[in-house]
Amino acid sequence: MSRISKSLQLSLVFFLLSLTAFAQIIKPPKWQMSLSEEAPSVGGEITLIFKAEIPQDWYIYSNDFDPDLGPMLTELSLEGSIGIERTGELIPIHPKRKIDETWEAEVSYFTGTAEFQQKVKVTDAKVKIVGLMSYQMCSDITHQCVSYQEDFDKSLTAVPQKKTAPEEAVSETSSKEKVEEESTKKDAQEKDKSTVLIEITEEPAQNTSEASKQKAEAQGSKIPEVTMDPEGKQGDATSMLPFVIAAFLGGLAALLTPCVFPMIPMTVTFFTGRSKSKSKGIRNAFIYGLSIIIIYTLAGTIVAAIQGPEFANWLSTHWLPNIFFFLVFIFFAFAFLGLFEITLPSGLVNSMDAKADKGGLTGVFFMAFTLVLVSFSCTGPIVGSILIESAGGEILKPILGMLAFSFAFAIPFTLFAVFPEWLNTLPKSGGWLNSVKVVLGFLELALAFKFLSVADQVYHWGLLDRDIYLAIWIVIFALLGFYLLGKLRLPGDSPMESIGVPRLLLATITFIFVIYLIPGLFGAPLKSLSGLLPPMSSHDFNLEKLIRENKGSVGETNSMTEEPKYGNLLHWPHGLNGYFDYEQALRVAKKENKPLFIDFTGHGCVNCREMEAKVWSEPEVLKRLQNNFVLVALYVDERTDLPESEWYTSEYDGKVKKTIGKQNADFQITKFNNNAQPYYVILDHNEEMLVRPKAYDTEPQNFIDFLDKAKAEFEK
Repeated sequence: MSRISKSLQLSLVFFLLSLTAFAQIIKPPKWQMSLSEEAPSVGGEITLIFKAEIPQDWYIYSNDFDPDLGPMLTELSLEGSIGIERTGELIPIHPKRKIDETWEAEVSYFTGTAEFQQKVKVTDAKVKIVGLMSYQMCSDITHQCVSYQEDFDKSLTAVPQKKTAPEEAVSETSSKEKVEEESTKKDAQEKDKSTVLIEITEEPAQNTSEASKQKAEAQGSKIPEVTMDPEGKQGDATSMLPFVIAAFLGGLAALLTPCVFPMIPMTVTFFTGRSKSKSKGIRNAFIYGLSIIIIYTLAGTIVAAIQGPEFANWLSTHWLPNIFFFLVFIFFAFAFLGLFEITLPSGLVNSMDAKADKGGLTGVFFMAFTLVLVSFSCTGPIVGSILIESAGGEILKPILGMLAFSFAFAIPFTLFAVFPEWLNTLPKSGGWLNSVKVVLGFLELALAFKFLSVADQVYHWGLLDRDIYLAIWIVIFALLGFYLLGKLRLPGDSPMESIGVPRLLLATITFIFVIYLIPGLFGAPLKSLSGLLPPMSSHDFNLEKLIRENKGSVGETNSMTEEPKYGNLLHWPHGLNGYFDYEQALRVAKKENKPLFIDFTGHGCVNCREMEAKVWSEPEVLKRLQNNFVLVALYVDERTDLPESEWYTSEYDGKVKKTIGKQNADFQITKFNNNAQPYYVILDHNEEMLVRPKAYDTEPQNFIDFLDKAKAEFEK
């Protein structure tokens, strides 16, 4: 549902974005460099502190996650510096973290402000610091990514070492050597530790952040406190709405369980029988409903009070809470399926019941408390699921979740107390209530594996690959379908001579879902479930990939006129044939008499990967790209060095462009006045644009129209 709400949000702003997305140079963040000591001594160590002010709605990637994942990590080059030696790595100061669905792994990033620190040793009195910071800035609003480089230049004079007497010099040298030896051992231990982290990935992501924090504190710097959640948002209304709706539906579902439904007429009779007047009965009914809401919302408030960014980060990345939540869901699922009953101590329930008999407003409140306790065996799994799902660091989420649940839960008790004649319309209790509980048990069982999957992905255990995950879901939902048809009976079920139409329709929907899942075993993308499934890279047998590798994915593919330059380094997705050098591709386009399709992309461009997965994978798009155009992908972050004979000085910024990526980025800026990716341009043989360039747009038909219009213009 979060994907749907995000799409709705994007559609509202797309028109405004389209007015500016095709001819703009996005301004980079503002960087500042400072020193921990302005007058360092020769032989001493100082810290270079780099701070950036990031534009609103943009973020930059940090450098403390897997460099082979995809996004461009922030890097610092000190080439050309005089009088300093680099010690240690560039340290990010408290970056945010999240599991990125596109890269299917955890990434770290900064929003608002960013800070990096680099420790250096002063080796000479004359110091010149020449720094080059390379990084990538992206936006989830405009769905663009931009690669930047920032220059730093600072000169200073260090204080010479103080001369000492021979004895003092010997003592100082010995002490210094001892400190350096301890520092070297410590650095080696940290290096060995970081190597182990990279190789076996056994340390949770937040530990990396904590290590950075400890290193920065050791350098004498203060770590800024971050109050945002792991997603970098503070209660985004669009992402909260689906959760609140789900919690409300959970409250309605709880009403249909065997522990709750029979209590509706009992509770209403309690109020109507004791009230001296109808108005007093209505007042007590509203107080009763409000008491239910207060009790459940209080639970959400307690959860919100113990949460925070550190706690939320730990919950989302560490194996321990994810395994715990997995076991909790399994426990609740078995309880709903009838393996055992969840009961509270009878003394506690009897005590609350006794207080409810006292009457007055206090009695009404404790009557509500008694309902909550008695119904816990059925509502506990649903309430627990809501609280677990809300454990993400947001203050409002657990409170709003429990408020929505309790509101739905309290509505019928209040309304039936106000209108007791409605009780005659309620269906009688029976075996159907147990069926509702069993259905919820199957759903809890299926969702439990989501938490196991998160831990499995982060720690690379290889326990729950995509095909195994899908097989488990297929079996669970198939069993649910057979249960709905009456082919399975569980404890508490009544004999069934026939099934009703609603139950038959629900069984039909369940089997349709099972059939939808089955192609996923052979590599079907199952895009609507991508947020719940393990990554495709963990799939053992991907039939779609095998077909594409054998050139069967886009129909009759054309052979390459020339061997692609840089073809040993770069590749096209979905079995497409294309080039990676503009001049070569333009030459081939003229030979084949086809328009030239330019894809300005990047290895670390998350939105480029989304376009390829959601739009380019469509057969009609693939067919047009392969058969109607000569394709060239220009990677703006490709770091392969070019021969010196191919270097040139940019007219845009006056800098020498030495790599493939820098030349491609410069070409995009100078030729098309744009520096964001993804960016798609279609040219004729005179290098003139056939249609207006296109940026991020995940609607396949819009992309098809873009290609068809360019083709028609070329044929004119």
